[in-house]
Amino acid sequence: MEIADYIVASDGELAARVLEGDDHAFEYLFNRYREAIYRLFVQRLGRTDDADDLLQETFIKVYINLHRYNTAYTFGQWVYTIARNTFVDYVRRRQDGLSIDEHFAAPASNAPTPEERFINLQQRTQIEHYLERLTPRYRQLIRMRFFEEYSYEEIAAKLSLPLGTVKTQIHRAREQMCRMIAEGEQH
Repeated sequence: MEIADYIVASDGELAARVLEGDDHAFEYLFNRYREAIYRLFVQRLGRTDDADDLLQETFIKVYINLHRYNTAYTFGQWVYTIARNTFVDYVRRRQDGLSIDEHFAAPASNAPTPEERFINLQQRTQIEHYLERLTPRYRQLIRMRFFEEYSYEEIAAKLSLPLGTVKTQIHRAREQMCRMIAEGEQH
């Protein structure tokens, strides 16, 4: 597909191409909505701190859940809904007294950002490959949190676990999955 074709393609066409394995199409979708979603986070936060992290988390969820996009809604409405839910989760985490850095603790690095890693991954099958390598508990938690978009509280209730345990295990599962993705990209 030529660059001009990406530029004039509708959001629905680009989403369909992403699902067919075209990572460039996701870059164009990301670029179409990046600034608006970023401004939304800055407006709601009243500052730029954490807006980049929320933007990354939003678009990771968009990529992972793209197969769930319902064309009855505009793509922008769907992305906005994911961004809004991501912001609500962020506010809940902040109310729990933990900074976003504690939830996404990782050493500084020159490695690709999470969204770049996901954009470069080839389709959901590769994500499934990494998920299958997690322990059953971690796999279940990642699916519930990022694929089914349950809140921490909902997961704790469904699994009859303390909230702190759920948060810790999801953090560890996310770290383990990120390590596997990083190792996979080096090979």
